[in-house]
Amino acid sequence: MRRGLVLVLVLALLFGTPWAALVAVGPDWPTPVFVLGTALFAVVLLAFPWLMVLGHGRRHVDWASKFSDVTLGVVWILFVWTLLGHVLRLVLALAGVENPDRARIVAVVVLVVVAALLVYGYTEAMRVPRVRTTEVTLPRLGRGLDGLRVVVITDTHYGPLERTKWSKGLAAAVNDLDPDVVCHTGDLADGLVVQRRGQVDPLGTVRATEAKLYITGNHEYYNEAQGWLDHMESLGWDPLHNRHHVVERGGDRLVFAGIDDPTGTNLPGHGPDIRAALAGANPDDPIVLLAHQPKQVSVAVEAGVDLQLSGHTHGGQIWPFHYLVRVDQPVLHGLSGHGPRTQLYTSRGSGFWGPPFRVFAPSEISVLVLRSPR
Repeated sequence: MRRGLVLVLVLALLFGTPWAALVAVGPDWPTPVFVLGTALFAVVLLAFPWLMVLGHGRRHVDWASKFSDVTLGVVWILFVWTLLGHVLRLVLALAGVENPDRARIVAVVVLVVVAALLVYGYTEAMRVPRVRTTEVTLPRLGRGLDGLRVVVITDTHYGPLERTKWSKGLAAAVNDLDPDVVCHTGDLADGLVVQRRGQVDPLGTVRATEAKLYITGNHEYYNEAQGWLDHMESLGWDPLHNRHHVVERGGDRLVFAGIDDPTGTNLPGHGPDIRAALAGANPDDPIVLLAHQPKQVSVAVEAGVDLQLSGHTHGGQIWPFHYLVRVDQPVLHGLSGHGPRTQLYTSRGSGFWGPPFRVFAPSEISVLVLRSPR
């Protein structure tokens, strides 16, 4: 009952705020405009939760996912900029502009801004991610591994929108970087292997001189995590399902360990297990840990990990949603320090979840150049 009430209140706020400001209160539109606007908000509001469940529930009906995802993105941006529109409303009021002109000006400006952001956000979401290069010094890294190039992709979220061409572009962009190690830190796809394998398979063309490593994110556990682990292995990736892989160069060694997402505890044989992941590893070797969520860094600190690689946050994806992400996660994106030794790199993600928009939160292919102390 409480969850249902919260859902109703959230939907009422998201849809009701822009409806009141743009249609009902102040603009004094002609009756046909008022009726049409009200009917549009009402129909979308009533259809949205049903289509969200139909699309993202067990049935995975893609047309319903597309409609509900786009609706979620549009209504969020509309809600945010309707609130910001009250600043313009105040300015116009101080300038002596009366209603309904004041309310109509604000409504038009908000709609123009929202339309522009939707075009910009869609373009950002659908483009091949920009490359973001960061040098990371690991005090325990041997000289033989100095300059090791680790490329991180994450949160590709292959889903109801057909993105096979985008996937091929992503793989080509990674190969152009001449990586030594490529890591995919989870949230590979939304849906079953049989539904999304066509989009995922171009990742089989990714090349790395040392290793291609993959871990699960939370979204794999909403569908078929083991199926995705098996499929990525068939594409030549090494699934670090609570295990590790050692890279050796010039007589020096670096341990790449991977742990499951915490969501995996609901599936037998899954769930994060750092002890199993590091079992048999030399404690004197530096450790890079693949863990989907940044908040798993607390486990990394306890285990003496040197560098954790994560995604999950999407950098907020649609501004200002990043404020809500920070409530749940310690870091939004970039390199950060934790504890006496552990560093954490959080990627903004290579794809997007749900709404096909990225507003002021660009996607990325992360290149980490590992350095030993000089």
